[in-house]
Amino acid sequence: MKKFRKVLDGLTTSSPAGVGGSSSCASAAGTPTAGPSPREIDVAETLTSESFQICKTVRHGFPCQPTALAFDPVQKLLAIGSRSGGVRILGRPGVDCYCQHESGAAVLQLQFLINEGALVTACADDTLHLWNLRQKRPAILHSLKFNRERITFCHLPFQSKWLYVGTERGNTHIANIESFILSGYVIMWNKAIELATKTHPGPVVHLSDSPKDEGKLLIGFESGTVVMWDLRAKKADFRIHYDEAIHSVSWHHEGKQFMCSHSDGSLTVWNLRNTARPVQVTFPHGKTQRDGRKESCKPILKVEYKMSRNSSEPFVIFSGGLSYDKASRRPTLTIMHGKAITVLEMDHPIVEFMVLCDTPYPNEVQEPYAAVVLLEKDLVVVDLTQSNFPIFENPYPMDIHESPVTCTAYFADCPPDIIPVLYSIGAKHKKTGYSHKEWPVSGGTWTLGSQTYPEIILTGHADGTIKFWDATAMTLQMLYKLKTSKVFEKPKAVEGGRGAELGEEDPYAVQMLSWCPHSRLLCVVGISANLILYRFSKHDANTNITVLEVRLQCEVEEVISPSDTENTPCLSDPSGHSPQPPPSPRSNTPDSARDSIPCLKVKDRTIRMPPGYQAELVVQLLWVDGEPPQPITSLDINSAYGLLALGNCNGLAVVDYIQRTVLLCMSTLELYGAADPFQRLTRSPRKSRQSTPDFCMRGLSNFYSDSKKRIRTSYQSLTELSDNQVSMDAERSKSPTSDHVNGHCTSSSSQACAAGRARGPGGPEGPRLARRGPGRPPFRKAQSAACMEISLPVSSHAEGYASRRAMLQQLHGVSMYSHDEHHATSYCWSERAESRENSFSRSRSSSVSSIDRDTKEAVTALQFGESYGRKTDALPTPCLWVGTSLGLVLLIPMSIPTDDQERQEEPVTMAPTGTVLMLKGSVLRFGFLDLRGAVISAPYEVWRDPNAQEDPERPRKRKLVNFSPSSSQENCGEGHLAVVCSERQAVVFLMPAQVCLHVHNITEASFVLRADLVSFCNSVCLACFCANGHVMTLSLPSLRPLLDVNYLPLTDMRIARTFCFTNGGQALYLSSPTEIQRITYSQEMCDNLQDLLGELFTPIETPEAQNRGFLKGFFGGNTQTFDREELFGEAAAGKASRSLAQHIPGQAGMEGMKAAAGGAVGELARARIALDERGQRLGELEERTALLMTSAETFSKHAHELMLKCKDKKWYQF
Repeated sequence: MKKFRKVLDGLTTSSPAGVGGSSSCASAAGTPTAGPSPREIDVAETLTSESFQICKTVRHGFPCQPTALAFDPVQKLLAIGSRSGGVRILGRPGVDCYCQHESGAAVLQLQFLINEGALVTACADDTLHLWNLRQKRPAILHSLKFNRERITFCHLPFQSKWLYVGTERGNTHIANIESFILSGYVIMWNKAIELATKTHPGPVVHLSDSPKDEGKLLIGFESGTVVMWDLRAKKADFRIHYDEAIHSVSWHHEGKQFMCSHSDGSLTVWNLRNTARPVQVTFPHGKTQRDGRKESCKPILKVEYKMSRNSSEPFVIFSGGLSYDKASRRPTLTIMHGKAITVLEMDHPIVEFMVLCDTPYPNEVQEPYAAVVLLEKDLVVVDLTQSNFPIFENPYPMDIHESPVTCTAYFADCPPDIIPVLYSIGAKHKKTGYSHKEWPVSGGTWTLGSQTYPEIILTGHADGTIKFWDATAMTLQMLYKLKTSKVFEKPKAVEGGRGAELGEEDPYAVQMLSWCPHSRLLCVVGISANLILYRFSKHDANTNITVLEVRLQCEVEEVISPSDTENTPCLSDPSGHSPQPPPSPRSNTPDSARDSIPCLKVKDRTIRMPPGYQAELVVQLLWVDGEPPQPITSLDINSAYGLLALGNCNGLAVVDYIQRTVLLCMSTLELYGAADPFQRLTRSPRKSRQSTPDFCMRGLSNFYSDSKKRIRTSYQSLTELSDNQVSMDAERSKSPTSDHVNGHCTSSSSQACAAGRARGPGGPEGPRLARRGPGRPPFRKAQSAACMEISLPVSSHAEGYASRRAMLQQLHGVSMYSHDEHHATSYCWSERAESRENSFSRSRSSSVSSIDRDTKEAVTALQFGESYGRKTDALPTPCLWVGTSLGLVLLIPMSIPTDDQERQEEPVTMAPTGTVLMLKGSVLRFGFLDLRGAVISAPYEVWRDPNAQEDPERPRKRKLVNFSPSSSQENCGEGHLAVVCSERQAVVFLMPAQVCLHVHNITEASFVLRADLVSFCNSVCLACFCANGHVMTLSLPSLRPLLDVNYLPLTDMRIARTFCFTNGGQALYLSSPTEIQRITYSQEMCDNLQDLLGELFTPIETPEAQNRGFLKGFFGGNTQTFDREELFGEAAAGKASRSLAQHIPGQAGMEGMKAAAGGAVGELARARIALDERGQRLGELEERTALLMTSAETFSKHAHELMLKCKDKKWYQF
C-alpha cells in the first residue's frame, strides 16, 4: 500500500498542473484536504452552520395553469387556484401569498368565508380544505376527504357555517365549516327529481340559496334540470326541465327570478311564479338564418345577473356564446346593459370571471363596479362604471411570461441611484388608456420593513426582450424593457415560403446576460451566436452600430490509425486558406457568398435610439465552410479594461470594445501551447461544405418548422430538436475543441482578421455519412426555460451521468452531438441513458484515449481581474481566467495602457502563458479573495453618460475603481487566493505560487449546476446548487461544508437554466413557466421573514344590511331566515356515514393550535376553551360548595348535640 501511495505521489508531481491538481482528485468525497503552503494563512471565518437555513420567501408572476377564482368583497382579497394545487392570494401591492396543497391535486373551486379570514378549497382529489388566512403564512386547519363521491360544486352562504357540496352522482351533502364534519342531512338526487324521470340528471353544476328565503336551495343539474329544494320540508318546491345542458345560474337580487346559461349559447330567464316555461330566451350572439332558425353558437360557460341603483337596466355579463362561424375570433367577455352590447376580446382563453359588487348581501342591489377575468395566461380587471369599459392597470408582475423566459440574473445591494433612473426611463414607454380608478383588489396591509437595500432581477426572453425588475423588499415591479431585436434586420423570405415560418420563431432569443450596475454596461448573448454590447444613456442618440465578425470554428478529431491516412495525406496550403470544394451543380452563387455569413444581419444604417440602453457594438460568430457557429457558452465583460471575452466549444475570442477590435481569436488547444496536458492528434478534416445566404436561411427554416410546436406551444415535455427525421445518439456526444486557429487581430477595422488555417483537401469518407446535411440548423431553437419539463436521473449510477451531458447541452446551448456520424435510431432520454460507452462524464481520466473520445473542449467560464499570470510575477496585472469543460484553468495576462489617450490609440496586448490548473469536472465559476478572506471585486469604470454634452475646455476622463489584491493589504505583492469551482470540486489556490491550499469534492453522485461567491453576514461563502436538488454552502477559504439541504429536486430544465444566487443569502429560480420563486438560505432572514411579508387579514367590521323599508317588509319583501344549526345539526339530522368522508385534522402540535386559535373559527374555539375552563371552575366550585355544606351540616349537628346536652344544666354546673 505504501508503494502504491508513492506511485500516486509520483504521478502527482509529474502532473501538468504542477500545483497539486491531481491531489484534488485523490481526496475523499466531501472531505476537505490541505495542500502544501509556503506560509501559514490564517483567515478568521465567522460563518457557521447556524447561520444558514433555507426556506421559500415569496413567489412572483402569474399562477401557472389557473383553474379557479374567488373574491372577498369585505376584505378585498383575490384568490386564484391552479392545476398544480397552488393557491395565490392577492391584495394591495406588496400583499402576495402563495399556498400549496401537499397532494398537488388541481384546485376545482375556491370559497372565501367572507370577512372571516378563511378560505375553503375544493380539489380534484375530492378533498375540502379550510385555510386560515389570519397569519402571514396560511395553514390548513381541517380537511375532509370524500371516499365514494366526487366533488363538482360547492356553495357557502354569507355568514353561514354550513357548506353545501354537490357531487358527480347528483347528491348534495352539507358540511360544518367549524368542525369539518358532514351532517346527516343529505339531498339525494332521486328525491330531488320527479319519480317519473327515468334518466339520471347528471352532476350538480350549481348550488345557491334563494336571496328571498334562505330555507330554499336551488340545485342545477348538468342535464338541464333545476330543482328548488325546501330545506325545512325536505321536498322540492318546483322542478324545471330544459332541453339544453346548464352551465351556470345567477339570481336576481330580489329572489323572484334567475337566469341560466346553456350549452347552445342561449340565456333563459325563469320566474318563480310560473316555472312551466322560461320568461325569456335569448341568443345574444346568434343570428336568425333565412329558414328562421338560430345559427348554432358556442356554450355560455358562465353568466352574472346584477342590478345597479343608478339604472333600472340589469347588467348581464357572460363568457362564450359566439357563433361557430366566428371560430377564428378570440375568446370574449360580453357585457349587456340595456340595449347596449359590448364584446371584449381577450388574448387568451377565459378560465373564470367574477363580478365585484359593493355589498356582500345577496338580497341587496349589487351595484357592480368591476369584473375580474382570469385568463389562461393573464389577469384582467374591467371597470364597469365607465361606458367604454377600460381595464385597470395591473400592479402585480403578471407579464413575466409575456415571452418565455430563457435566462435570469439576480443582483442584490445595487447602487441606490440605478432603480430611480431605470424607472424614469421605463415610465416613458408605459401603455396608456387604463382606468383612472384605484385597483379594486386592495386588501391586506404591507410595510416596507427593515430590508431596504436595492435589488434588481433581469429576465431574458425568447423574443429577444430583456426586462429589468425592481425586487426590493420582497416585491417585484418592472422598471425597464429592452428589445434586442431592433438591432437586426428582419429576416427576408426565402424560396419555398420558409421565410414566413422563420419570422414566427425565436432567432433573437436571449441566452446569457452580463450586467455591471456600477458602469451600467449590459452584454447580451443571443441564440444566434451573437453578442450585443449596450451602454446606458439618459439622452437619445442617432448612431451606427459597429459590427465585429469573428470566425471561431475549430475542430480536433479522434486519433486514427495509419491505414486511414494512407490515401488521405494532410496537406497544408501555403496561403493559409483551404482549397475550395467544387461548386455544387445546384448552386449558382459566387464562391465569396458561401462562407463568412452571420446568422442575422445587423442594421447598417443610422438608427435613432431612445434614452435607456443603446446598442454600441455587435459581435457575430460566422458560418465557416458550411458549418454554423456554435452557441456562446461563456461571457465576461470588464468596463475598467474595456474588454469583453466570449467562448464556445470551438475556442475563445477577446474583443476591445473601446478600439472596436478583436484582440484574440484562438482555439482552446492553441491557448495551451506547449503546456497542453493532453497530447491530442488531429485527423484530416472532411471536405468543406457550401454555404450561401439562402442555404443558411433554409437551414434555419427547416430547423424552426420542426421544433415550433414542441417549444412554443408545449409546456410539458422537452424533446430533442431534430431535422429531417435525423436523430442523434447522445452517448456518442463529443465535448467541444478545435484544430485550426484564427490568429491575433489588433487592427482597428470592424472586421476580424482571420489568420491562416492549414487544411487538407479531404479524403474519402468511406461509409461515413455527411456530418451536416443542408437542413442542419445553424443554431439551436430558443431553449425557453419556461417550457422545459423533463425527467432527469441524478442517481449515483452511470445512467445519471449520461443525462448530464444532455442537460448541459440544453443549459449552455452547446452542441454535444457527434460530428462524424448520423444515427438513424430515434433519439430519446432513455436510450441515451442506456447506451453510455462513450459518455463524457463517465471518465475524468487524463489518458490520451479518454480525451480523444471527447472531440471538443468548450470554454465554460471566464473572469477578468487583477491577478498573477506567472509564478514569478511580483505585482498583480490584469488577467483573464479561462475555464474549460475538461476542468482545466488557463491564465492569460494582459498589458493595458493606463492613460486615457493611450488607451484609445495603443493596442492591448495579451498572450497565453501556458499556466494550467486542473480540477475535476467542467469549470463553472472563479472568485478572488485577499489573504484576509475578503472578496476582491473586479475593477470597473464609473458610469458617465456617453451622449451628454462635453465641455471642450475640460474633457471628461475615465474614472476607474480598482480592487487590486495589494490595495487591501499592507505589504504589496503578498498575493491573493483564487477560488475555482467546477461541477465536481471547489479548489482554493494561492497566487502567484499556484499552490492548492484547500480542495473539497462537492459531489460524486451528481454535479453542480450553479455556483457563486456571495457576500453573506459580513463574510463570504461559496453557494452551490446541484442537479440532485441539494443546495450547499462552503466556507471560504477553508471550504468547510456549512449547509447541505436536499431542497429542490431537479425535475425540469427550467430550474437548471434559471437558478442563481446573489448576495445577502438569497436566490431565485423559475418555479413554473410563468412564476419566479425567491428563496433564502439565511437564518437571519428566515427569522425576520414574518416582518417582510404582508398581512392578509385586516380586522374590518362587516357592513350592515340595508333597511328595506316598511312597505317592502309589510308586503313580504324581507328575507326569511331560518336556523340551519337546528336543521343540519347532529341532534336533528344525525351523523353522516363514516365511509362517505374522512375528516383529516390540520397541522399538529403548537403551530396547529396557534393556527386554530387565530383562524376563522378562532373566536368559537377560544369561546369553547373558555367555556370548558368555566365549566371546570364551576365543577371545582360545586365540589367546594358540597364540602362546605357537609362541614356546615356536621357543625350544625354538633351544635345541636351540644345544645341538647347543655339544655337542662344550671349555670353553676358548667
